[in-house]
Amino acid sequence: MTTTATIGSGSGSGSGTAYRPGRTLPLRVELVRQLHRRRTQVTFALVVLLPVILWAAFELAADGTPTGSLNLVDLARGSGPNFAVFALFASASFLLVVVVALFFGDTVAAEASWSSLRYLLAAPIPRARLLRQKALVAAALSVAALLLLPTTALIVGTLAYGAGDLVSPTGESLGFATAVGRVLLGALYVALHLSWVAGLAMLLSVSTDAPLGAVGGAVMASIVSQILDQITALEGLRDYLPTHFGDAWAGLLASEVDWGDMTRGAFSALAYALVFFTAAVWRFGRKDVTS
Repeated sequence: MTTTATIGSGSGSGSGTAYRPGRTLPLRVELVRQLHRRRTQVTFALVVLLPVILWAAFELAADGTPTGSLNLVDLARGSGPNFAVFALFASASFLLVVVVALFFGDTVAAEASWSSLRYLLAAPIPRARLLRQKALVAAALSVAALLLLPTTALIVGTLAYGAGDLVSPTGESLGFATAVGRVLLGALYVALHLSWVAGLAMLLSVSTDAPLGAVGGAVMASIVSQILDQITALEGLRDYLPTHFGDAWAGLLASEVDWGDMTRGAFSALAYALVFFTAAVWRFGRKDVTS
């Protein structure tokens, strides 16, 4: 129907003086709605359980003598910080990508699939505000999940392997307190780096009524980018891939931190995110919402 194109445009009727566009869909209300969703609860439960699963896997695995140079797997049982570093490395390239894609890709598309999106816009909630509120809540949930993983891993690892120093594969050592700060800072970098996934998932979320399509599209884009990043023949072109600097936070494991790659990675991710979020706002503002 042609009338649906103007729903949620943000213009008031003029007769109601109590309507305030800036007070529609408060963040608290949207946050409570998302926290009560089963997918949010399951996601946080999996994030908490992952370090426990990794610890159980290490305990069940047969002890072996490492050969050659040490790697993160060999060092994971050395201390709590080492265990947390391994958990973050093991999950950053896929699991955490799925988490961010889920929170951002599902948020608008799910409303469309439930046929509740047009009722939200008819409240009336301005489209730009609805998208902003949902993006802010999705960002809060994503950052919370990304910080919860290393925090849980630090607790599990410290209880299992002690509060020792963080030892990197190169042999450098960091004290426990310094190591905890570096691990949490690494998680914050991963959250910032995955902002491009958030932007792409949001763009796909406003472009489809299928939440699985939006989430899967963002995850697939990350996988394709990681595959292309392994092709050395691309040489300098790999620097422009959104996933190229995904592991740049490994520089935090050294006693002297090199911020170069992390700075480039943050700039690249934010540039991609800006493009995707701008496209999402443009697309949603012109979309004929019929579902």
